[in-house]
Amino acid sequence: MRWALVKVALAVTTMVVVAFAVPLGLVVKEMASDRAYSNAERQAAALGPVLAITTDRTQLERALASAETGPGGRIGIHVPQGGKDGGPAEIGARRAAPSDVAAAIRLGRASIAQVPGGTSLLQPTAVASGIAVVEVYVPDDALTNGVATSWAVLAGVGLALVIGSVAVADRLGTRMVRPAERLSAAAHDLGRGDLGVRVREDGPKELRSAASAFNAMADQVVQLLTNERELAADLSHRLRTPLTVLRLNAASLGDGPAAEQTRAAVEQLEREVDQIIRTARAQREHTAQAAASVAGCDAAEVIRDRMDFWSALSEDEGRTVRVAGVDRPVRVPVARPDLAAALDAMLGNVFRHTPEGTAFAVDVHHAGDAVIVLVSDAGPGIADPAAALRRGHGGGGDGSTGLGLDIVRRLAESTGGDVRIGRSVLGGTEVRVWLALDGRRAHPGARRGHRLRRRIGGRVFGTGGRRAVRGAAPGGRSPGRGAGS
Repeated sequence: MRWALVKVALAVTTMVVVAFAVPLGLVVKEMASDRAYSNAERQAAALGPVLAITTDRTQLERALASAETGPGGRIGIHVPQGGKDGGPAEIGARRAAPSDVAAAIRLGRASIAQVPGGTSLLQPTAVASGIAVVEVYVPDDALTNGVATSWAVLAGVGLALVIGSVAVADRLGTRMVRPAERLSAAAHDLGRGDLGVRVREDGPKELRSAASAFNAMADQVVQLLTNERELAADLSHRLRTPLTVLRLNAASLGDGPAAEQTRAAVEQLEREVDQIIRTARAQREHTAQAAASVAGCDAAEVIRDRMDFWSALSEDEGRTVRVAGVDRPVRVPVARPDLAAALDAMLGNVFRHTPEGTAFAVDVHHAGDAVIVLVSDAGPGIADPAAALRRGHGGGGDGSTGLGLDIVRRLAESTGGDVRIGRSVLGGTEVRVWLALDGRRAHPGARRGHRLRRRIGGRVFGTGGRRAVRGAAPGGRSPGRGAGS
């Protein structure tokens, strides 16, 4: 796909450059020729007033010398004079053949004659004794003066356009190909049995949709396998009742080879059933752990769900709430229940430790190698942020055992991230949860998170308690006030 885009850009840009550069190059050449002949016509026109006054050789030679604006020896005058043979007087440089001069006199207008090394402009002018012809020599290099330089500039501009279009096409192709390559690699991993593989949902809209569909498919596969293994375990449990009956009946058979063989077969069958149950349960737990630890969950969906839960209490207390960044999927490598518990802890702290009517906000930002969740409020703030992250510290005199942020810290650290508490731009507390996507702490990202807080905090809150929560249901459940402690 990447090479195909490059070829298309190369072909289209080349055609456009050729379509514009070739005609423009011909125009430049024609303009150079017109400029050379225009200069020759001005030089010829400068001698017209002199010929109208006199045909004296001395006067004409003096006027001819003053009319030369370039290299000498390029202007000549054919003047008709009376005499025994009636031959004309030739003054200055003369290169045109007599037949060409006669043709110009006969036509009565300027004409161009081919001469060795270039062309001559023949300009007829009426004098007292007849028609004089002023000849101006135009060499071939004057006709193409500056054309080579102009063509070189056009070629350079065209080449730069082609290279630039190829570079842009390659960049766009890379942006499209990388998500497709990740999707292909994830499909191969899933086919090899890696049930925890998921695809980051980024890139063009179509590839994001494909990645979302793949993740949904993988989740469904995990669920189907879990159900299948649970069914196997349930069926094995159901076999225990008839096995118990068989064991009791075998015990009543008495002694003898047949009885011993029957009892041994029943015991072997019981061992096999137990092994099936243990294997099914182990595979089910392994599948669930892989899905929870690697696949994670959609943070945007979890936040929308929890904000729906807390919306009723926000409305009752007249709190203005804003949610941002949850309009598209944001997958994080943590289990859904753990993320929901961490959000409940942070939101519960807002309701417990800030007065009624205090505004707060929840923002989500995808920083490339991490996902940042910001919970900020306009309350009084926290005097000792470091103590607030430790269990048993940071509580007031209300009997609280702390802010409950230890579970948030453990959640972030399980991904290689961290939790920071600081002053929000709303004037109160800001809890920043950094969830690393690749399992490594990215310290440079903390600076991006700081800039993000400034940018997000600068947005203006709306008014009224009901408008705030994206996706909030007015009839949602109302949590208790101490939920986050």
